[in-house]
Amino acid sequence: MEVAREDDPAAVVVIDDDAEVRETLEDLISSVGLEAETFASVQHFLERSGKRHPGCLVLDVRLPGKSGLDFFDDLVKANVHLPVVFISGHADVPMSVRAMKAGAVEFLTKPVRHQDLLDAIQLAMTKDRERRSGERRLADIRIRYDTLTEREREVMKWVARGRSNKQIAAELGISTTTVKLHRGQVMRKMNAANLADLVRIADGLGASRPQV
Repeated sequence: MEVAREDDPAAVVVIDDDAEVRETLEDLISSVGLEAETFASVQHFLERSGKRHPGCLVLDVRLPGKSGLDFFDDLVKANVHLPVVFISGHADVPMSVRAMKAGAVEFLTKPVRHQDLLDAIQLAMTKDRERRSGERRLADIRIRYDTLTEREREVMKWVARGRSNKQIAAELGISTTTVKLHRGQVMRKMNAANLADLVRIADGLGASRPQV
């Protein structure tokens, strides 16, 4: 999935089969300076969603075709991280527990208090911006990591494990002077300010991190 830019315009996507609710929520969201897109069903959203990045989904639980909860389950399984605020006129405890356990930002019961919904949307949009910012940082780290030579990656692995230059030299069968040179290149290429910074970068690589 393409990493969205942190400064890409984001929209609040409302999916609700009630036309009056869609109109009301669109006006409410627009009143606080946010872009809103409304759809009558999940299928309608998937077929006609615009190019604007969805920063938040306001999702009715009961919808024609695929339900809001089932659609959210699909997103979670597909590893699509979109903050979701559920609204429902027929909510029950198991339903709300299921949604919150799956990672929903909020579960609100209709008629929804406008300020509660706006607060939930603002929280969801903040989470989305933070996620996209993190994805951009990780993408930059991976690009930098790809510039390292195989030897530099080995040195980075051992440095991240807390080994001294002398220990790394013994492990790799090279001189300490060579280790220092590679270590300096690693610090420069990874744009690490200090050892602690390099360790954080290595940890942030996740699955791409050198196996230790």
